[in-house]
Amino acid sequence: MSRFTIIVAATKSNGIGQAGKLPWRLPKEIKYFAQVTSNAPDGKHNAVIMGRNTWESIPKKFRPLPGRLNIVITSQVNYDSGISVTSEATSTKTFIANNLQSALARLNDASIHRAFIIGGAYLYRETLKLAPATLIPPPASHLDPATDSTPYVDRILLTRVVEPEFEDCDVFMPEFRGPEFKGSLERAGTWVQASHAELKEWVGADVAEGVQEENGVKYEFQMWTRDTTEKAD
Repeated sequence: MSRFTIIVAATKSNGIGQAGKLPWRLPKEIKYFAQVTSNAPDGKHNAVIMGRNTWESIPKKFRPLPGRLNIVITSQVNYDSGISVTSEATSTKTFIANNLQSALARLNDASIHRAFIIGGAYLYRETLKLAPATLIPPPASHLDPATDSTPYVDRILLTRVVEPEFEDCDVFMPEFRGPEFKGSLERAGTWVQASHAELKEWVGADVAEGVQEENGVKYEFQMWTRDTTEKAD
């Protein structure tokens, strides 16, 4: 598997966390997350890749996330996830990886339908740095784009928190659209917001359209895709 998806809820200033927790409580958004990351054809399952802090922020009774391959990245040697590596459900397994490369190696499995990066900020930043061959200048881009197996993020499922602003956020997702982010990552590519119809088609289920409101928080489900077309100089 060479392409994977970031899924994240973020404020307009890209705030995603506060004091190690989500700053909001959005049950319907959590249900959307569970549906999107779990939905797979018969005989297949999805993978969710996360950092150690994200793993530990999930209440113990909810981890590992059921029906999905859970991959936890940590630099801690002999990290104890607190569970056995395999649960009773054959599609629910947990693996510990000591870096992103070894985590991605776990995706070389025909039974995996889709792979999702679910946090935190460091992992979002590192995976956004990965670029497809069409965006890597010669001589590094020796691969044929049609058969390129270079891993990279080609899609972001963004729950954009419109208001309030949650100014106390202390953890942020990198800005993937603007000049600041592209300036630091020359091969960031161009991100385009997909239509709501395209979002529904990709998810394979109905998705609430427009701004939603829950517990005093307004938010919108969005999908952004990466344009990997080579641009002429």
